[in-house]
Amino acid sequence: MATVSPGRLVHRTHPAPFVRMLDKYFYLGMSLLILVLVTAMFSTTVPARLFHPKIAPPYIVWLHGAVFDGWVLFFILQSGLVKIRKTRWHRTIGWFGLALGIAVVGLGVSTTIVMHRFEFLTLHQGQDAITSISIPLWDMTSFAVAFSLAILWRKKLEYHRRLILIASCALTAAAWGRLPASVLPGFWFYAGVDLLIMMGAARDLLVNRKIHRVYLIALPLLIAGQFVISQITVTESWKRLAHFILF
Repeated sequence: MATVSPGRLVHRTHPAPFVRMLDKYFYLGMSLLILVLVTAMFSTTVPARLFHPKIAPPYIVWLHGAVFDGWVLFFILQSGLVKIRKTRWHRTIGWFGLALGIAVVGLGVSTTIVMHRFEFLTLHQGQDAITSISIPLWDMTSFAVAFSLAILWRKKLEYHRRLILIASCALTAAAWGRLPASVLPGFWFYAGVDLLIMMGAARDLLVNRKIHRVYLIALPLLIAGQFVISQITVTESWKRLAHFILF
């Protein structure tokens, strides 16, 4: 109990140990979880497609992989610096993160175009190689928007860290897509991305007793975009546009 005025007592409630731990370690824990998930899921396809392919893919795939892995490691580093209260280092290294995030978008789009051309012209995978370009382009759009807003609101910590988490979650779509269709058929692999973001909303609900507006706005927009992408991919209009983008 603590006295706040004569004759008036207020009971202070202390959060449960689990909630305190969630408050302190959530973002670091999520960064590590993303690393584990991405490593585990890509390990099912990378050896055959990248290290031992029948036809060697373009070299940009290696650069793309290195930069995307670099982003995940950067997310872990920045989360760790916040945890040990090295905020000055966090802000200084953040400018490297700006360049890295721009590289993620640039290489993501470039690799998407190069690889889908490769799949169509060299691997002869047909129209699917053209129309499926909508998926990685949407993923890059999702990352770019969340990342840009995180930079814009970098001085608003509660917005910044949630937007960086959302941007990082958006990059896991390709990893979730490596799961067998029997697990997540069709476009349901996006449920994995949404689940990670929902974990952020659940953390807010447990720690702060309410969900932050970043999640309340971003998650419905992401789900709506995922639904739209799943619908337009099979349309003739998108096939013509996708062919124009690639060739």
